[in-house]
Amino acid sequence: MLPEVPLHKTESTISIKKVRHLIFLKDVFLLSLSAFGGPQAHLALFFNILVKKRGYITEAELIELNSFCQILPGPASTQTLTAVGFKIGGPRLAFLTLLCWILPTVSIMTIAAIAISYLQHESIPLYFTRYIQPMAVGFVASAAYKISSGTVKTKTSIVLFIISAVICYFIQTPAIFPICLILGGFTTSFRFKKQPIEESASLKKIEWSNFFLFTGIFIGAALLGKMTNALPIRLFENFFRNGSLIFGGGQALSAMLYKEFVVFDQKQYLTHEEFLSGFALLQILPGPLFAFSSFVGALSMREFGLWGEILGGVVAAAGIFLPGTIMIFFIIRFWDRLKKYRAVRASLEGINAVSAGIVTATAIILFQPLQGNIVSYFIMGGTFCLLQFTKVPPPIIIICGLLSGFIF
Repeated sequence: MLPEVPLHKTESTISIKKVRHLIFLKDVFLLSLSAFGGPQAHLALFFNILVKKRGYITEAELIELNSFCQILPGPASTQTLTAVGFKIGGPRLAFLTLLCWILPTVSIMTIAAIAISYLQHESIPLYFTRYIQPMAVGFVASAAYKISSGTVKTKTSIVLFIISAVICYFIQTPAIFPICLILGGFTTSFRFKKQPIEESASLKKIEWSNFFLFTGIFIGAALLGKMTNALPIRLFENFFRNGSLIFGGGQALSAMLYKEFVVFDQKQYLTHEEFLSGFALLQILPGPLFAFSSFVGALSMREFGLWGEILGGVVAAAGIFLPGTIMIFFIIRFWDRLKKYRAVRASLEGINAVSAGIVTATAIILFQPLQGNIVSYFIMGGTFCLLQFTKVPPPIIIICGLLSGFIF
């Protein structure tokens, strides 16, 4: 007969793990309420809380996971945090980590969209947002500068940056983004000889279930949306597609969403002013920038009333965050082997250069409606300078813009 002590130890170990997981989720939720400043600031907070204070993982492991997430489409900081959850407790904890991280910002952005829809329904003008709209253009311009200066350094990347910016400016259709990204990555993958040689590893033993799940959702949502023409399904497909193909963070996502939901003739669910107002409001919130999708999704469903707007926010958030999460579940299992291939690492140069080109083209497109408005020029330029040359927190800049809209 087996002794009872080992069984007791096993139960105790399981209980300790559950408590540790709950503490981890609490830490993630607190991070979601305090993580201002975008992916770079998020990573610093992850280090302070998850590594230094709690010791969930080591500094080297956090850096490794963040590097891994940089090669995936989707929100890098969200994926890094999700990957930490996966490393600690597997897929279930990773999924709960994602929910705790995105819930506050997604909820607030959905409520903001409902509030704007209500004001418009009551014929209350959004005049108080007139200053934060050019501020939003300043934010996009600043992001374009930072992304391009950090990633566009070689002759090849400069050429790809310019070509992609020109193409995305003149061909304003959603399909152009994945084409440019794929071609950019393919172009620089041939420059793999400049990458350091590492011992090759076999990719034969791969668990494909999550890849098939990803592919099934990608194709199934498109087919179901085409057959039913139901707006919630089409919205989910739109956001899932964008979440599957986006590199470059929230600013690059805003470029895609602007062209698909504001510029594209077959949709135009949001006006230029609504889009910029929502993007500016996002800057005063902690958490992932990809939560902006819930704002766009909610306003896209405004014709269906309050519950339609809530559904739109939920569908958009699910669509934008699921692809990156599923890809983490798929790739993290063989990441140590995949990263040894030089062509994979070399392709990032082209992908990042094209992402910078996309954001730059969007900054120019957003700037055009401001033509002839000297005040807007001044506000946009001032915002850009504050972001580039001072340490004034972005939330303070936007709050000052909102207060100015009410006062003046």
